Amino acid sequence: MAKPEHIAIIMDGNGRWAKARGLPRSAGHKAGVETLRRTVRAVGDMRIPWLTVYAFSSENWSRPASEITDLMGLLKIFIRRDLAELHQNGVRVRVIGERENLAPDIRKLLEEAETLTRNNANMNLVVAFNYGGRDEIVRAVRRLVEERKSGEAADITAESFARCLDTAGMPDPDLVIRTSGEQRLSNFLLWQAAYAELVFLPCFWPDFSVADLGHAIDVFAARDRRFGGVAQRDVAS
Repeated sequence: MAKPEHIAIIMDGNGRWAKARGLPRSAGHKAGVETLRRTVRAVGDMRIPWLTVYAFSSENWSRPASEITDLMGLLKIFIRRDLAELHQNGVRVRVIGERENLAPDIRKLLEEAETLTRNNANMNLVVAFNYGGRDEIVRAVRRLVEERKSGEAADITAESFARCLDTAGMPDPDLVIRTSGEQRLSNFLLWQAAYAELVFLPCFWPDFSVADLGHAIDVFAARDRRFGGVAQRDVAS
């Protein structure tokens, strides 16, 4: 069975999960962190080398201040509680997204996670934090313009542009999973997901299970990935 090398997940539905149970949104986010822990372990057990999770978008700052405080607190708890285990299991942590305007303590935590795990090679956990696909593309254009001040526009290629993205050096995702029943990318990996297989699941993120992960991988394996070409069976016929 074909297995993806890189899975990206839009972890959606924490708030609705909590609302359905008469709980505050913060309870949904806490349950979502537990699901993230299970999922990272499951992906590692499956020997899938890359997992990217959409942890906090650049648009999430518009949420109520109390919810943002809760989310930042959960990030701190996750890194402090789980970083040692991730490191012990050979997981390399990489963070993508804009960091310039983050609070110093948050930025320091993200840098600590990356520095500690830099040489690990069993699995790559990429955390999209304060991330937006359009913002990433704009920042990449600025880098490219700065680098090419003395060059020609014709020198710009898809490859040179990709090297200016936050994900430089990473493989594109093969499979993008979104929970909660919503069927859109929501500004996530817009460039990188050009040929990804998309699987949308009805469950809210806190209910996402190892079985759901396996189902999404089965759906991926059944897809015919042509990358703009034609299927091999069609060529033969």
